[in-house]
Amino acid sequence: MSVKSVFALVIAAVIAVLLYGSVFLIYPHEQAVVTQFGRIERAVREPGLYFKTPFIQSVEYLDKRARYLEQSEREVIASGKKRLLVDSFARYEISDPIVFKRQAKFLSNFESQLNGFMEASLRDVVAEYTFKDIVRDKRDELVELIRKSVDEKTQRLGVSLVDYRIRRADLPQENSEAVYRQMQTERQQEANGIRADGEKLSQQIRSVADRNATVIIANAKRDAEIQRGVGDALRNNIFAAAYGKNADFFEFYRTMKAYENSLSNGDTRLVLSPDGEFFSYFNNAGDSPAAIAPAADASSDAAEPVAPASNDVAATPAVSPSVAPDVVEDPAVSTN
Repeated sequence: MSVKSVFALVIAAVIAVLLYGSVFLIYPHEQAVVTQFGRIERAVREPGLYFKTPFIQSVEYLDKRARYLEQSEREVIASGKKRLLVDSFARYEISDPIVFKRQAKFLSNFESQLNGFMEASLRDVVAEYTFKDIVRDKRDELVELIRKSVDEKTQRLGVSLVDYRIRRADLPQENSEAVYRQMQTERQQEANGIRADGEKLSQQIRSVADRNATVIIANAKRDAEIQRGVGDALRNNIFAAAYGKNADFFEFYRTMKAYENSLSNGDTRLVLSPDGEFFSYFNNAGDSPAAIAPAADASSDAAEPVAPASNDVAATPAVSPSVAPDVVEDPAVSTN
């Protein structure tokens, strides 16, 4: 091999080394920081092929994807001096590689600082919330406050906190039973309060219903008494008209009604004199009512018959004799 050939090979090798040292490739999931003698020159965040000064500048690659950091279980104090065991994790990504290299330098250093930020924010925020808020009522609100607090600190290191979650929040074993009993007591008190409110509302509804029922019944009784009074007045007027047409038959009719009312039960006992007026129709069963009834005075026959005294009759206009029942039109009644 000639000297020229060897020299050409050497030149080609040097050119290849220079080219290899002057270019670098960035993949989509990567970003890079170009340094010169330890001083940061620029940051490259977009994928592609880039150039640098060989042997003078160097490239340090950083992951652009979100990274995951899990925080081990630790004990914190909630509001009310309740001790809790909290297990959490965070997801972060490097948003400014230049600031990250200047402040944190290495990923391991940053994760150590991030772990401290998470613990400090967790303790500060959890101390303002009760156990019930943490496990149920305000968990999302609490988690968002912790995320914002940690993110404010990591932004100064060129890192954005993408997500923060509390995986588990439990009571220590020695405190669980006491807290569960307290929660049960609180739920029982709430249930009793709801029942008391329901009973109060029930009493109010029942009271209104009873008052309305009393008013309705009173109105119904009033209307019934009015109708009964009207009916009694009409009945008395009919009796008065019947008495005016035939006093003997009216007396006979009333006596028959008295017999019916007194003897209808079948076991009624009457201790009376056989010669009394009450048994006049029994003693004279063969005679007609006109013959048995006592004779009226001549002046009484000529005068207009007077109806029996009654408050209802006085208060109600007299009914025309035409409304009297047909039974009083015929005074002849057969007595067998």
